[in-house]
Amino acid sequence: MNTKQLEHLRSSKILVTGAAGFIGSNLCEALLDIGSTVIGLDNFATGHKKNLSAFIENSNFTFIEGDIRNLEDCNKACDGVDFVLHQAALGSVPRSINDPITTNDVNVGGFLNMLVASRDTGVKRFVYAASSSTYGDSKALPKIEEKIGKPLSPYAITKYVNELYADNFKRTYDLDTIGLRYFNVFGRKQDPNGAYAAVIPKFVMQFMKYESPVINGDGEFSRDFTYIDNVIQMNLLSIVSENTEALNNVYNTAFGERTTLNELTTLLKDYLSAYDNAIANVDVQYGPERKGDIPHSLASVDKAKKFLEYNPNFDIKTGLKEAVKWYWENLK
Repeated sequence: MNTKQLEHLRSSKILVTGAAGFIGSNLCEALLDIGSTVIGLDNFATGHKKNLSAFIENSNFTFIEGDIRNLEDCNKACDGVDFVLHQAALGSVPRSINDPITTNDVNVGGFLNMLVASRDTGVKRFVYAASSSTYGDSKALPKIEEKIGKPLSPYAITKYVNELYADNFKRTYDLDTIGLRYFNVFGRKQDPNGAYAAVIPKFVMQFMKYESPVINGDGEFSRDFTYIDNVIQMNLLSIVSENTEALNNVYNTAFGERTTLNELTTLLKDYLSAYDNAIANVDVQYGPERKGDIPHSLASVDKAKKFLEYNPNFDIKTGLKEAVKWYWENLK
């Protein structure tokens, strides 16, 4: 990022919703390190206060405990803000299958509240977390932004509706938006606990306890696992971009390389074994496939490179080494 872009960030007031979550807290920390003024909004439904501890006392940071399902909270958080990085959502395909109503209330109703609040308070640009789940049953690889299939879960439906609403708010109210379709993000601060924990931190914790991880299916499903620092880069570029062609678009946010779950567990065992040789002897087990799972996911990041000058620095191996090191030092 050049000097002009850094100055742009330092002079901006930025709202991060879902600030106590995995991605949100990392975004807050990155922005504060640059010198931005940051507002954080979270209701701690899935986020954790400990994720705020590194910067809660920072004079450039203000935290608001509130719920995006409450329009008043959204208006309060957006007041005087230049840019919104909207990360707040209820993630997880299985959770949405078990409880589609709450997933819809948060991900659609809450999203709409944030758009309305951003419109009414004069926010310059609304950048939001979209999802690779939007590709649904499309079998085409790599995934290209303009070609999607039918959603396979209530969660996927909510994230596609977000894109439709964002497009409509540009057409109707001239609110500039950018959607970032995240592909299986992982890294520091990602929660390894709970019924809907993401696969990488969950498997890491199981290996560290000498427990056998259970892979859903035969392990040949593949994902474009994306390290958190690539995601931070995309969010920051979405704020500072002066390319008008870049606005009011959705972008794949990934590395552009796929890894099977079998390959993933092999890498995890290898990297964790550097800290504890006994982990190399932990076996992997296999279970039934999960409903709503996409078999394969691989992103084309050509559009992001062209319009946002995206240049991801962390492939799966580099990112996993960093993530494993963080988990070992913080959670062992």
